[in-house]
Amino acid sequence: MYQTTAYDQRDGLIKAHIDFVNFIVQRMRPQIPLFISMDELKSAAIYGLIEAAGRFDPDRGVLFKTYAETRIRGAVMDEIRKMDWFSRSMREKHTRMIKEIKRLEQQMGRDPEEKEIAEAMNMSTEEYQKLLNEIGHLSIVSLNEILSDSSNGETFLDQLKDINGKNPEEAIGNQELIQELADEVEKLSEKERLVLTLFYYEEFTQREIAEILELSEGRISQLHTQALMKLKARMLG
Repeated sequence: MYQTTAYDQRDGLIKAHIDFVNFIVQRMRPQIPLFISMDELKSAAIYGLIEAAGRFDPDRGVLFKTYAETRIRGAVMDEIRKMDWFSRSMREKHTRMIKEIKRLEQQMGRDPEEKEIAEAMNMSTEEYQKLLNEIGHLSIVSLNEILSDSSNGETFLDQLKDINGKNPEEAIGNQELIQELADEVEKLSEKERLVLTLFYYEEFTQREIAEILELSEGRISQLHTQALMKLKARMLG
């Protein structure tokens, strides 16, 4: 009688989740520089899926789709990092923005407004918004980094999506961190919270969110980036 092997199980997982790879790549596309083609993204994502299928251990009580998503996103981000498409000056501005946001929050005891962050960085509001557009991709890359050795390989964005409440199989023992992040999300402005909710929980695209909020897609991107920068300043800064 034919007996299923580990290789068969791996191949079965890969074949069953090819559409899932396409879904993740489409979700990540708005945060990836346009000069990186969809073919390059899909190639890296499929590599992540293959790696996930080969390393998956069902005895850990984690759903494969949950485990695979982290691996797939990580593979895409690794590919982007290899291209080193951000200049040193842009990385310095990214780091400076996080520090200024953290300093303003400590000084004022509240969530800083866009104009206040711009002034702290000696910029006009227009210059600051332009910077948000420029560093948006970098903030997404850095937020896909592993949180810590004790986080079971999860990233900041994994935790952000978990705030909405997943079943116990998917919780992976990080409830304290999830609750802390949920508390920080509540401190964001109403528009920032709404953008994150629609994007990460309701899975709308930025274009769809722009239509809902009657704002430009570029403005939604700015609010998205600013919200993530604030959260990173509080959680990882």
